[in-house]
Amino acid sequence: MPTKLVQQLGTGRRKTATARVFLRPGKGVITVNHRPFENYFVNESARAYVRQPLLAAELADRFDVLILANGGGVTGQAAAARLGISRALIEFNIELRGRLKQLGLLTRDARAHERKKYGQKGARKRFQFSKR
Repeated sequence: MPTKLVQQLGTGRRKTATARVFLRPGKGVITVNHRPFENYFVNESARAYVRQPLLAAELADRFDVLILANGGGVTGQAAAARLGISRALIEFNIELRGRLKQLGLLTRDARAHERKKYGQKGARKRFQFSKR
């Protein structure tokens, strides 16, 4: 009989990006869409954003993180992964909730792209008014 894989699941969303995060016991390796973390998130700010919940919980070297991200862009996927990691950490240990909540890592950023309205140039911008 195969041994059961112990893992925590967290889902994060931001703009149109969605990230499913799997926390597994390990050495701290982060994989995004089956690619190394450094190759997927090229800029350091996105990498720091994703690592933030692990560093806040001081568990960066205890878990291997598998992130399956789709939709949106790099920033949206990084924010979605951050929320997913935070939720998975709470599933692992509910006592981390206070610290993560205090740092604002459990808040789903609801801001999204506003649709273009008919009779206008964009979501807010109007066509130029001509008096004559």
